Amino acid sequence: MAIYALGEAVPRVDPTAYVHPEAVVIGDVELGPESSVWPYAVLRGDDGWIRIGARSNVQDAAVIHCAPGLPTVVGENCTVGHLAHLEGCTVKDGSLIGVGAVVIHRAVIGPHSLVGANAMVTAGLVVPPGAMALGTPARIREDVLAEGHNQENADIYAARGLRYHAEMRRIG
Repeated sequence: MAIYALGEAVPRVDPTAYVHPEAVVIGDVELGPESSVWPYAVLRGDDGWIRIGARSNVQDAAVIHCAPGLPTVVGENCTVGHLAHLEGCTVKDGSLIGVGAVVIHRAVIGPHSLVGANAMVTAGLVVPPGAMALGTPARIREDVLAEGHNQENADIYAARGLRYHAEMRRIG
């Protein structure tokens, strides 16, 4: 797997986390228990730090970066969908970032919220708990999601990571 130190910044990967061999993790990055990072995802902690919480998943080709003074934090039981981009933002527990969504500097995605596919969450926007952020730029629909709406997805990806640890092997 492609895990790289950058100077003194060394990624910290929980032994129960799964990082696909074709994902890239660089620098000041922490992956929590049973988290997973899938093919072609890039987590680059060079200008700041990145934290991925327990049982959260970063799906194929997602990019997670940070900016000077702006870490990127993903809470527990979160999903970062395929092709999503997070930079210098916070995603609270139980939230889902949809396919191709972008969440940038100082934005905060409240607990158990959803950022829709291809949505653009602009700098500094705060998405309340249980809300949906949809469109470009994102507009908020409040109080539409129940706590735990992403739990099944988090459970599936935690189990998938364990399966890949145990069963995936290169044959060509």
